[in-house]
This record gives sequence, C-alpha cells and structure tokens, in this order.
Amino acid sequence: MTDLPLQPSEQPAREPVFQVRGLAKVYGAGEAAVTALAGVDLDFQPGELIVLLGASGSGKSTLLNILGGLDLPTEGSVRYQGWDLGGAGEADLTRYRRDCVGFVFQFYNLIPSLTARENVALITELASAPMPPEEALGHVGLAARLDHFPAQLSGGEQQRVAIARAIAKRPQVLLCDEPTGALDVRTGITVLEAIGRLNRELGTLTVIITHNATIAAMADRVFTLSDGRITGRQTNARRAPVADLAW
Repeated sequence: MTDLPLQPSEQPAREPVFQVRGLAKVYGAGEAAVTALAGVDLDFQPGELIVLLGASGSGKSTLLNILGGLDLPTEGSVRYQGWDLGGAGEADLTRYRRDCVGFVFQFYNLIPSLTARENVALITELASAPMPPEEALGHVGLAARLDHFPAQLSGGEQQRVAIARAIAKRPQVLLCDEPTGALDVRTGITVLEAIGRLNRELGTLTVIITHNATIAAMADRVFTLSDGRITGRQTNARRAPVADLAW
C-alpha cells in the first residue's frame, strides 16, 4: 500500500487539502446514462468551512462522496494533498476513509444498544491516533450525557454524538451531508453551531452540503451546484454567527 499524506501539522501551511480538476461522474451507459458531475474545478484549503449549495440532483452528494473516497470519478482528477484518489486502490481508500475523513450524514446511524460513549468508541478503536470518546463528546457539549443511550437523547443530541464519532479519529476533513435535514430549526442551529465551533477549534477542513441557502452565510466560501456544474462561487468577508442567520 502507498503511504498516505502526512498529518496536517507536517504539511506546508497553504497546500490545498483538495485539488479537483475536470471532475465528471456518469452513472450507467447509453440512453440510461445519468451525468451527476460535469467538469468541476475547485480547491479547498486547510481549516476552511465550505458550503456546497444546490437543489436535489445538483451533484453535491456525488461530489462529497468522491471527496470522501466513497465513489470514484468517471473523468478528471481529485487530489488529497497531492495524492490521487482516483488512482488509489481499495486498500488505500479504506485507510484514507478510516484515518483522514470524518463523515456526518442526515441520519445519525447510532447503535441503539450502545451508549453515546460506546458509539464513539467504535471509531476510536479503529483509528490510528484517536482522541478519547469522552474528549470528543465534550467537544460537542455532551460531557454530561456519556452513558445515555440514543433513545434517551434528543435528535440534536444524537446528531452531536454522530459528529463526536466523526471527529474522534482526528480527521483533517469533515464531510457533512445535510446534517440538519432531519431536525427542526432550533435543533439544527445547535448542531450547526457545534460544527462551526469544531472547525475553529480543531482546524479541520469542513464541507457541508445543503439545499438551504440560509446556511451559506456561516461559511468561508460557498459553491453553488446545478446540473452537475458549479454555477456560483461566493467568498464571505466574515462568517455570520449561526444564531444570527435569517431562519
């Protein structure tokens, strides 16, 4: 297996975490072919908070899956700190997903029979240099809920356990797929505040995909996707506090 890129502290300060060039993804063939991405170019820098904005079917989930090593492009290149994801073998992609990337999905996927601490510990047992589950849960404000089961937690608390599970491996990249999609507005604000705080405290490149344009103001940069292409790019002079967004 190839050596994965160095840890963030060992990298040159401004080397992009991701360099994407001419990225295309087509599912199926012939008349049944569906183009999910068509010629996407972008760079993501260390420590940024990025929002990928677009309607359902715009290609944002496909882009996130390729960045996370869950899918491979049909054409173009994706480089993680210079390392070609598209040319990697399955063993290297498994190590990349395990050690370098944390995932947060719309649904929490917690194991009901395990406590919050135990759900997070499942990841820390696999990662190469994890933080203790207690520390990860403390980062998301759940230090007092370590031994509660998912059924004893609210939806927002369960999503914060899922975030703690994702960051416990100390990833350089946190990929969030509609992390507030199953939550009400007030609970969603709490979850987004936790994500933003973790981005600032840990310096993890954070990418959030959403169809909710309100969330864009909390980001450093916003990319709008439509029909598999980037149709808009926006840089915010400052991040708006999540609680101040026009919900």
